[in-house]
Amino acid sequence: QVQLVESGGDLVQAGGSLKLSCATSGIIFSSNAMGWYRQVAGKQRVLLATITSTGSTNVADSVKGRFTISRDSAKNTVFLQMNSLKPKDTGVYYCNKLSPYFVSWGQGTQVTVSS
Repeated sequence: QVQLVESGGDLVQAGGSLKLSCATSGIIFSSNAMGWYRQVAGKQRVLLATITSTGSTNVADSVKGRFTISRDSAKNTVFLQMNSLKPKDTGVYYCNKLSPYFVSWGQGTQVTVSS
């Protein structure tokens, strides 16, 4: 059974940092590219960062220089280090494989950045 469990979200002040984790099970983690997504109420999920099975990364322009994606294949976990957080980073953060290979979405983790 596929399971994605995101954690690490919190309420932080602008300029602060958070590190999100996504523990996966039921997928061949080491063979899959993974991504972090953000969803704001009433809007579609937006892809923020990707990491390939070999560790190559890419981040959206909106978070470039502030967010870093990484993975630990031994722990089947993908991370998102978020620095210099801004109020516009507020949302629910999810991990998943990349389109069109999505699996069942987890519950996400809420990040709220206060000004």
